[in-house]
Amino acid sequence: MDEWFPRALKLTTRIIEVGGIAIIVLGTLGATIAVLWQVLKGRSGEDAFSLYRSNLGRAILLGLEFLVAADIINTVAIEPSLQSLLILGGIVLIRTFLSFSLEVEIEGHWPWERHKAATQGNNDLPANRQE
Repeated sequence: MDEWFPRALKLTTRIIEVGGIAIIVLGTLGATIAVLWQVLKGRSGEDAFSLYRSNLGRAILLGLEFLVAADIINTVAIEPSLQSLLILGGIVLIRTFLSFSLEVEIEGHWPWERHKAATQGNNDLPANRQE
């Protein structure tokens, strides 16, 4: 393989990692500014805190997705070895658990209960109306 290709992959991985970190940092700043704005506008502390947790969780989830993508590229394309694959597996397991936990916190229910939550919202429709 040419010399430029591994360097291009490393640069791509680094850019994706920096993007993931930037998403988490900017998301944290944005969520903080949003909650402060809501409090200044008179929103209750409980509602503002719920909004803050939700926005912060979404930023962390998106940032984690970028970081996992960078790890996958690094392991598969740059350093394909059994040890790096095992390390990637551990990282993906930990980040998957974090993502799962954050999603439960944001949504307020288990992912497999999404359909149930959506249909409960549709129970308010008239009985003869079909969608």
